[in-house]
Amino acid sequence: MSESAVRLDATGELHLSGVLDYRTGPTLRKQGQALIKGSDIPTLVLDCSEVEKSSSVGLALLLAFMRDAKAAGKVVSVQGLPEDMRDIAKVSGLTEIFDQHP
Repeated sequence: MSESAVRLDATGELHLSGVLDYRTGPTLRKQGQALIKGSDIPTLVLDCSEVEKSSSVGLALLLAFMRDAKAAGKVVSVQGLPEDMRDIAKVSGLTEIFDQHP
């Protein structure tokens, strides 16, 4: 498994990669929050296509990043949500939130 990371590219895509769990979540949370706050890009895409495995921590990260973007006045969307994250969202009753942000 690869190292977990979050990075923001010049087009406004916030890329999450690797394994999202209780070990990686706190660091990714701080890094992602700083990237969102420091960006002057008005529209952000939360891209999860490089996520290898996720627990519910991955969904918590997405929700936190969505709140951060909203607080910064940015429009946000989610793409590339892996099947395990979709399954957790469905069980948690969060499918509607991510469907609103295709």
